[in-house]
Amino acid sequence: MTAPGPPPPLAGGRTGADALRPLLDTVLDALATGARARGGPLPAGGPDVVTARVTAALGDVLPAHGTGAHEALRTLVHTLAEGAADPAEPLCAAHLHGPPLAVATAADLAASALNPSLDSWDQAPAASAIEALVTRALAAEFYATPGAPGTATPDALVTTGGTEANQLAVLLARERHGPALTVLHGEGAHHSVPRAAWLLGLRPATALPTPSGVLDPARLADALAAIPGPALVTATAGTTDAGLIDPLDAIADVCSAHGADLHVDAAYGGLLALSPRHRPRLAGLHRAHSLTIDLHKLGWQPVAAGLLAVPDTRLLAPLAHRADYLNPADDTEAGLPDLLGRSLRTTRRPDAFKIAATLRALGRDGLAHLVDRTCELAHQLAARLDAHPAFELHAPPTLTTVLFRPTHTDDKTLADLRRTLLHTGHAVLGRATADGRLWLKATLLNPHTTPQDLDTLVTLLEGSNRR
Repeated sequence: MTAPGPPPPLAGGRTGADALRPLLDTVLDALATGARARGGPLPAGGPDVVTARVTAALGDVLPAHGTGAHEALRTLVHTLAEGAADPAEPLCAAHLHGPPLAVATAADLAASALNPSLDSWDQAPAASAIEALVTRALAAEFYATPGAPGTATPDALVTTGGTEANQLAVLLARERHGPALTVLHGEGAHHSVPRAAWLLGLRPATALPTPSGVLDPARLADALAAIPGPALVTATAGTTDAGLIDPLDAIADVCSAHGADLHVDAAYGGLLALSPRHRPRLAGLHRAHSLTIDLHKLGWQPVAAGLLAVPDTRLLAPLAHRADYLNPADDTEAGLPDLLGRSLRTTRRPDAFKIAATLRALGRDGLAHLVDRTCELAHQLAARLDAHPAFELHAPPTLTTVLFRPTHTDDKTLADLRRTLLHTGHAVLGRATADGRLWLKATLLNPHTTPQDLDTLVTLLEGSNRR
């Protein structure tokens, strides 16, 4: 038996960069070869073919003897890229799953190499300071109400996305009002809202009908009048199916009149606040007790990059927690930041770091340009489909989502068409039910998409529907 060699190199420390540099060359080469082998937005052949290819590539997942870092990375990264649904491909447009910016991905590499964990300051000195600055700055974008010293200070928590942020919002409302809290939302609300009520032991959430697609203030007022106890209303700025925005100002008026708290799930549409052109669509957003924001949607961050924003940091006080090995009282009194009240998670990545790098690199105007560009792309696609006799447009887009269907097609044929596109790897489109019918859904989050790409999609769909 041979003596073991030295341990493999680490990513951090004074020699970490030297160890990473040749491995990154291997990773980048394998990303490129895998993308070329895939040849489109999705691997062709469907689940069985992809699984067989992955199984053959991996072989023995835990071999008796390792193959070495370069071979492992070359094989696995190529296999991952060849079998990816790549949102950077213009015809990969099914979900709110955007292509990450290169600068954000590069920043994420640095965070992974240093591996700070934001559950105590002594694990993440700089990362915790960066997170505090980023979250307060972003919260102030949504709650821009400068006041005198001692007044409310907007703040935000970093979350894994909209689901965790919505759950935290319901939790905070329950802590304010007790277990008699009733949660109300429109039918188009994200599934995490009623699920949060269930997880927290509240009575089942009340889903209000939304025949127009958005929450009706008059219907909401009637529902609140019938509730004897405290209530939390969840409005939506960017529904998952159609990207619709509830009338936030009018809903805030109703909530104020009935003494109800308001949470706005703006995971999809919240970043419109950075665009002078589109910010007016969010009128009333600042009146919410809490907001869900996702920067891995219209913020172009690698997953995960969510926020729960509040108008006053004091609203986060119920999350305070003490674990003596992480935030002993004497450390806190001595000035070490207490991080446990910043999340329900303990170990967590410094996801604010990639956001900070993006904000610095692009600035407000750069991000606003990306928001404006993707919204415009949705209008361009909608115009093409509306003018085409072979397609029916559901409605002009509100954000970057376009619902449409081939004319004279039943729901089964439409569902089969979508799966055929997936099986061939030609396009990745979503599906949504509206007005009692099934629709194809294109969610345009790729700012590099061109008008020619939109023409290609329409031509592809037209040809596929004829078969």
